[in-house]
Amino acid sequence: MSQRPGTPSLLRAMNDRSALELLLDAGPLTRVDLGRMTGLSKVTASQLLARLQDRDLVEVVGTRSAGRGPNAELYAVRPGCTYSIGVELNPDVAEAAVADVTGAVIGSVTAPVAAEITAVGGADSRRLVHDMALAAAAEAGITLAEVDDVVIGMPGVVDPSTGDIELSFDLPGWHRGMRDLLSADLGCDVTFENDVNLAAVAERSVGAGRDVDDMVLLWIGRGVGLAVVLSGHLHRGATGAAGEIGYLPMPGVPSPASVERPAKGAFQALVGAGAVDELAAEYGIPADGAAAAVRAALAGGGAAADGFLQAFSHRLALGVASVCTVVDPALVVVAGEVGAAGGVRLCEMVGDDVARIAPVNPRVVPTTVPGAPVLRGAVLTAVDHARQTLFASTE
Repeated sequence: MSQRPGTPSLLRAMNDRSALELLLDAGPLTRVDLGRMTGLSKVTASQLLARLQDRDLVEVVGTRSAGRGPNAELYAVRPGCTYSIGVELNPDVAEAAVADVTGAVIGSVTAPVAAEITAVGGADSRRLVHDMALAAAAEAGITLAEVDDVVIGMPGVVDPSTGDIELSFDLPGWHRGMRDLLSADLGCDVTFENDVNLAAVAERSVGAGRDVDDMVLLWIGRGVGLAVVLSGHLHRGATGAAGEIGYLPMPGVPSPASVERPAKGAFQALVGAGAVDELAAEYGIPADGAAAAVRAALAGGGAAADGFLQAFSHRLALGVASVCTVVDPALVVVAGEVGAAGGVRLCEMVGDDVARIAPVNPRVVPTTVPGAPVLRGAVLTAVDHARQTLFASTE
């Protein structure tokens, strides 16, 4: 029989969840703080804290002066009540990081990825993630059995209803069914997520997208991708393919793009790293790679450098304008190794170009997430999943 709303046990569960959320967002807090912020009486707040302490979810972390009376104890969520792992998986390298329930990273590892693993998949692919998770847990001083959630960021399409792989051009050995296999192997929940979507999660949490409900993140690197955030939520689309802007048909390049060879057509063929290398050579800018070419053009000045930057900006603006005329975001964040290399100047050029060719005027800015944004987004998402499981356990 389902519980009726308003029963004492349901109210206790709701109070416990509210308290955990407050302690994570605003803690440490005293009993009085918690009572005031939840509207609970001192007695009820004390009972709530006792329950959470009995379950080893909350602990006393210090005291605060209470004036004339005894110092008030400060309570916080016990960091080790749940652990999560975020993984960034690329064709040549994998990174994993462990975080506790507060989101603090307490261990990380990096390892090369053998070509045969990404091509074949199966047991070798599972072993790669298992070994990464095991090594990251050991670095954090915990066991794999203590991990409650793993989120793996990777290039490709992920089914939004299952969190399983639908398509990955760069990792052809990774396929539907891998999620269940890895979950059984690791003994915890496992979810795949598109890498650019995870970069957007990090951008909204600690980067330029904070407090922005409608934004897109354009990723320009070896591959090209887009994340769309509408009303504060990632928009993945019916099949998870929202944001696969590399396949967007463009004038002047073969169309439609081939799903099997995305770099040969459409927007990917205009702005991907290979296309930027060719554009740099056309303008006589010597550099070791596309990102280096963009930085050299910004630093060098002169007609050739300006021409290269203008041509690159025009190309980027075609994709940005196509997206922005549909979703009309307030903010466009340019990220990825090549995109981020352009900094503020390239973003300003793109913004001007977009305003000239479309009736939209989004603010275009470079990413401000330090380090590895995809890995950071994977960790944040894994921590959020683990927290939701923890909150649900109080119900």
